[in-house]
Amino acid sequence: MQQRLALLASSDIEEALAASKIGLEKESLRVLPEGGIAQTPHPVAWGSPLTNPQITTDFSEALTELVTPPCNSVTEVIQSLDDIQNFIYRNLDNEILWATSMPCVVAGETSIPLARYGSSNAAQMKTVYRRGLGLRYGRAMQVIAGVHFNYSFSDEFWRRYQKLLKNEEPLQDFISDQYMGLIRNLLRYGWLVPYLFGASPAVCKSFLNGQRTMLQDFNDTTYFEPYATSLRLGNVGYQNNKEDLAGIKACYDSLDAYVESMRCAINTPCPVYEEIGVKVNGEYLQLNSNILQIENEYYSTVRPKQILQGNEKPSTALKKRGIAYVELRSVDVNAFDPHGINFEQLHFLEVFMLFCLLKTSPKLDRNEMNAIDQNLLLVAHQGRKPGLDLQRVNVENSLEKISLQDWASELCNKMKPVASLLDRANYCENYFSSVKSQIASVFDPDLTPSARMLADMKENHEGFFHHAQRMSTHHYQYYKTHTLSEEKIKFFEKLATDSLAKQKQIEADDTISFEEYLQNYFNEE
Repeated sequence: MQQRLALLASSDIEEALAASKIGLEKESLRVLPEGGIAQTPHPVAWGSPLTNPQITTDFSEALTELVTPPCNSVTEVIQSLDDIQNFIYRNLDNEILWATSMPCVVAGETSIPLARYGSSNAAQMKTVYRRGLGLRYGRAMQVIAGVHFNYSFSDEFWRRYQKLLKNEEPLQDFISDQYMGLIRNLLRYGWLVPYLFGASPAVCKSFLNGQRTMLQDFNDTTYFEPYATSLRLGNVGYQNNKEDLAGIKACYDSLDAYVESMRCAINTPCPVYEEIGVKVNGEYLQLNSNILQIENEYYSTVRPKQILQGNEKPSTALKKRGIAYVELRSVDVNAFDPHGINFEQLHFLEVFMLFCLLKTSPKLDRNEMNAIDQNLLLVAHQGRKPGLDLQRVNVENSLEKISLQDWASELCNKMKPVASLLDRANYCENYFSSVKSQIASVFDPDLTPSARMLADMKENHEGFFHHAQRMSTHHYQYYKTHTLSEEKIKFFEKLATDSLAKQKQIEADDTISFEEYLQNYFNEE
């Protein structure tokens, strides 16, 4: 990594490095002021969730998803998210957006309405997919919210970087190989994200709906773990908890290996899901009874991504055009910021991305993959526990124990020169400053969002629900006092109007049955 950093520092690559793109996808549950999940439809003023590129829904009609376009800087992407949320609040009637990852009061599975996208085949497919997720994993798991961090290096950076490394592969093959190496390192060191930014150490008891749990009582309404960072990423959060039974594990050796492992999963029947049935009494319960209905069902903290064209499978897009960007999915919604994420977090994540690109990234064997899973689970549930040990691969290619604090300190210190490079490229000091702040959190866990949340709850004598409700109301007031320019209001209104017209056009253009539509989708190579 030092050699690669030296190459970058001695070249004219900084301008190309500063041209990297950042995008955010933030999920926010619409709730009633008293705390229940909203039962109202996606507001028409926000446009069509099927076709609006910036305001859509995830699993539930009440789980709003805000999508920024790819932006040139941290400042620009935060402003974009601020504008979208501001517009949303202008058109939200007697509801608020929930400020945390873990949901509010969940009155059973039937209180979580599935997202609806209209009457077209594409719309039906999205709803059926979600119905299948609910039957496979439970609806409550699906309304956990997160922030997805999307990142791509510029085409000019890749051209210059390939030249520096004296690599002679076709450019897109080189790019995909480099991104896969970055992804392997994001998996290796990904436990660092919930440690530093995890913000879900507690959960409303209604979320577990009477299920047995190893979590402790915080009070009459709240479960927690004293050293937890991100229960969202832990045993109570959303994960492919049947993957060992089904035998699915993504392979990150290369892009081709990843695509093949995904295609295998979406084409291999699973007896557990066959018991549910696909079309029962004339209603589709799931898209199919395979290990995965579609690739997106596979839960991972990071995904290689390519922009889809038309009715294209993600694996097909990756196979045809390679990796365009990386999606990091392990960031909790930050309840202490009205945006759900702040400048310092984003600057650090950008450093983390470049660090993971430059660092050597061997292939992952079964032992290391198991260690990665265990490290993530340990940090999610006990990340702030004094003396916590994790496992990593040593020079002999065997697993060794290392304290979280020592490993985190080592990684963050190695990120300092990477941060300095990004500071020079962007004419600022924000990147190095963000790394210094995270080093402080490594040595003082009380500075982390998860610790701050529990301390806040104790100080105010409130459980998770009342804390989250208070923060949600605070963010609501923030947006009610912030104005949006007429130009931006008109922009979002046009986006909404155009999306509704586009949805109608898609519905009018349908000429085949839903059965045939699904068959065509899954037969595409």
